[in-house]
Amino acid sequence: MPVPSLSILDLHASIGDKPILKGLTLEIPKGEVHAIMGKNGSGKSTLAKIMAGHPDYTVTSGDVLLDGESILGMEPDVRARLGLFLAFQYPMEIPGVTIANFIRAALQSRLPEGEDIDAIDYYENLYKKMDLLSMSRSFTSRSVNEGFSGGEKKRCEILQMAMLQPSYAVLDETDSGLDIDALKIVSAGVNSLRGPNIGMLVITHYQRLLDYIVPDKVHVMSEGRIILSGEKDLALKLEAEGYDWVEKEYQAA
Repeated sequence: MPVPSLSILDLHASIGDKPILKGLTLEIPKGEVHAIMGKNGSGKSTLAKIMAGHPDYTVTSGDVLLDGESILGMEPDVRARLGLFLAFQYPMEIPGVTIANFIRAALQSRLPEGEDIDAIDYYENLYKKMDLLSMSRSFTSRSVNEGFSGGEKKRCEILQMAMLQPSYAVLDETDSGLDIDALKIVSAGVNSLRGPNIGMLVITHYQRLLDYIVPDKVHVMSEGRIILSGEKDLALKLEAEGYDWVEKEYQAA
């Protein structure tokens, strides 16, 4: 029996008339953490947005499968309920909606009609996850991301992931805007969620994040496709040699 996975199959996509993804193939088995690294403009964030169902991008060919089921053409909320989670590079502010109510509504939407969340169990679980991320209880009554620092926004994203317990999570430059202390806290939160029931794709520019969230596989992306894959040591090589090195290796192959 095949291992459940998030599978991206020969994916081609564009924004307007501009091709962005040009035959990208990647598989993230459940239970593994994979990292994608690459220069600005290589298509990393585009890939994340397409998987989540962003309307600005057009998939021209290929497919994205969640445990064997195509999710292309599904509305973003349907993809989320099937178990796909996207942590944004730049999380949006939602004025007037508290964190506690936002997460509770997301969880409620996944329950069968007529079934309600137990408030005591919900807050007990929420506080436990907040403690893991060093978040004050006062955050429960604050509007989602409104007035938050970069580190607070990223912790809020990981809190949502911890509560929703997705099957697959795509973390788009989670280290962006984080100082070293916030990076350690956020990484600890991500690592606490690792296990056989979730597959993760971590998108980053920098090796430093992978010192804290150690991936099972590292993939290098260039001009809309994966050009090299390897173990954790590949990220160290990139840090030392730069992206030009791997692109030259790919062109020579």
